[in-house]
Order: sequence, then C-alpha cells, then structure tokens
Amino acid sequence: MKVILFGATGMLGQAVLRESLLDPDITQVQSIGRNRTGLLDPKFNEVIVKDLLDYTSVEKELVGFDACFFCLGTSSAGKNEAEYTRITHDFTLAAAETLSRLNPQMTFVYISGEGADSSEKSKTMWARVRGKTENDLFRLPFKAVYVFRPGVIQPLHGIQSKTASYRLFYSVAKPLLPLFRFAFPGLISTTETVGRSMLSVAKKGAEKKILKARDFEKLS
Repeated sequence: MKVILFGATGMLGQAVLRESLLDPDITQVQSIGRNRTGLLDPKFNEVIVKDLLDYTSVEKELVGFDACFFCLGTSSAGKNEAEYTRITHDFTLAAAETLSRLNPQMTFVYISGEGADSSEKSKTMWARVRGKTENDLFRLPFKAVYVFRPGVIQPLHGIQSKTASYRLFYSVAKPLLPLFRFAFPGLISTTETVGRSMLSVAKKGAEKKILKARDFEKLS
C-alpha cells in the first residue's frame, strides 16, 4: 500500500508517519510539503512544493497512491478568518481536488478537530471553517473520505507539537494525562492510537465518516 502524507512534521503527522513506517502493509510513504523533514528511511520519500495551492509541477509524482493522510494544519490563535481559511480550507482543498482527479480510488483521511461544526453556522470561527472544509471534502469523488476529530492528545515516542503553547501544555500535563485517559477514555487519545486508527481506516474503512476519540480506541 502506498500513501501520501501532508504535515509530516506536525504532531499527528509524526504519529501516522511513525506507524506507517512500522507497518509492513505500507510499502511507500511520500511526504508533500514546503520543507524537508531530514528523515532517512527506505520506505520514505519527500516531494517539495513551495506553493500549496498549486501542484501542477509535481502531478506525475502524485499518481498511483492508495491513501492520503492530510495532517497539515494550524492554530487559529492570532489569525483572522481569511488567514485561517486559506491555510485550513484552501490548502486542504487544493491538495484534495488534485489527488481525487489523479487517484479516484484513493481513501482520504483528514485531521480536523473536536468541536468542528458541520452546519458551518457556529459563532466560533475555527469551528465554522473546519466544518466547511470537512463538508467540501465529502463532496469530492474519492473512494472514501474520513474525518478525524481528536480532542486532547498525549504525545508518545518523543513526538512533539510544533506549537509552543501546546508543548508547554503537554509538558505540564504529562504526569496527569495517563490518569485522565483512564478516567475519560472518550476524550483523550495518544499519538500512537490516532496514528494506528488512521492506518486502519485507510486499509479497512470504517462505519462512520466522522471519527472521534472513542472511535480511535476501537480502531487502533
């Protein structure tokens, strides 16, 4: 199975990359991004794209893949709606529209967030934009589209968030997260659980199109 990965340097991108490289069913992982990760592995390849709204120059390198894990994203903190929409919605749809045309039998797995609003009417800007992005993805002619809405995530295996405020939170909360996971299994996941569940839906599918923390535990 050959997969494409966006957002390989982010926390969940690192998670699904790690699990993909460990999975014998995955023969190739191709990362798409503006910068190299520096990772060396026989199964891993990188394609550098400077403009994440235009894949014309690399289309030949995007053909023949079975699944895409789209983990590229950003915090809404400090961004207005236009800025957040460009990164969250426009970057995602530019990639997805290209991939659905080149690989119509592909399964597309998108990392959204707990609280995303499918009605697109929320007063919370980021929830509205995430909901619109999800809805627009479901309209594309892929074999299947799955949306992951993680809540709090416990990073494992040396994985770290790129966002400084998140790193601080995880550093402070680290001793308590395992206890919270035990007490609230439907709210808190680990990077390992999310990564493995993403691989599971790419390979076997799932009954639901929108998956949350409680679903990750069943799939991983």
